[in-house]
Amino acid sequence: MLTITEWRQMSACRDSEPSLFFPVGTTGPALDHIADAKAICAQCSVQEDCLQYALESNQEAGVWGGYAEDERRRLRKRWLAERRRRAG
Repeated sequence: MLTITEWRQMSACRDSEPSLFFPVGTTGPALDHIADAKAICAQCSVQEDCLQYALESNQEAGVWGGYAEDERRRLRKRWLAERRRRAG
């Protein structure tokens, strides 16, 4: 796993407009922003590192690792449950 500094320097979104990844709302134009952000993530070589960071640091806002807020919330619940099972 890369450090946060390393994967951010390698990210496909590094030169993108940040507001694309942090749309206001989940309807109307925000849906287009989310889709555009996910398209960038889909081409990113460090998508998994980004998602892992978002899950570990509980990033609640924005698109991280190709997942929108609501998708990542569901994914994080499963991720946390898996971590608890492994630890137990």
